Amino acid sequence: MSAVDRLFRRSHLLGVVVAATALLLLAPGAAYAEPGVPDPPSGLLTDTGDGDIAAADKDFAVKVRLAGLWEIPAGEMAQERSNDPKIKKIGRDIADQHVVLDKMVRDAARKLSIKLPDKPNEDQQGWLAEMRDAEGEEFDQIYIDRLRAAHGKIFPAIATIRTSTRNDTIRKLAQRANQFVMTHLTLLESSSLVDYESLPTAPPPAVTPVSNSGGGSGPGLAAAGSTTPASSVNLPLIGGLLVVIVGLAFFVGRSLLGDPRRRRRRYRSRY
Repeated sequence: MSAVDRLFRRSHLLGVVVAATALLLLAPGAAYAEPGVPDPPSGLLTDTGDGDIAAADKDFAVKVRLAGLWEIPAGEMAQERSNDPKIKKIGRDIADQHVVLDKMVRDAARKLSIKLPDKPNEDQQGWLAEMRDAEGEEFDQIYIDRLRAAHGKIFPAIATIRTSTRNDTIRKLAQRANQFVMTHLTLLESSSLVDYESLPTAPPPAVTPVSNSGGGSGPGLAAAGSTTPASSVNLPLIGGLLVVIVGLAFFVGRSLLGDPRRRRRRYRSRY
């Protein structure tokens, strides 16, 4: 290989390294694969029935039971009335998971002496009736619309109970229910049939009043206003890449220019 070819290949290598490094610096997040999202370690929570039971705790258990009472038959209908294999699978998965969740809530209710319903409420019975009267694509849209709306309503309620209940059994039930509902939301949205424009919007954020004392803002507003956006630049990654660039530049530079000591040795060897 001639000296010109070696020079071209080394220059090309350096150019590729610099270009790749520039891309990484511009989009540092691309350097890492998205980490797996672990399920909360429910096994670390106790389930002894210890702690006071609030009215909201009982209402939550009733809601979880009601969800299973209509979503299990809805999922069974999805397997019978839909012509789309994806909808059939979504219906089967959600129904099977609600069977598991329904056992959890019945066990919790038995431990805490909470009375649970044995049939869907009036609204849920109406949704099931809609599904019975439809099939094919019409069924698919009704099924996705009704379940997505229902899961969107109970999701924030679960978070409230999980963070406020005094009872350890309800706390663990809420944590498990949260995992199920998040999975169901994802399954429903994977259908590509969710009409996001029809979903209720989030309420506007509460405004912290400005304090009249001293002419400044209150502690809450000051804390909110002083939030600094997290930097999207990964400094350890940049440092490592810079070290690699400098090392490669030094290596290629020496290869291109040659080692002066070797030149002197070659010169002396001629005499």
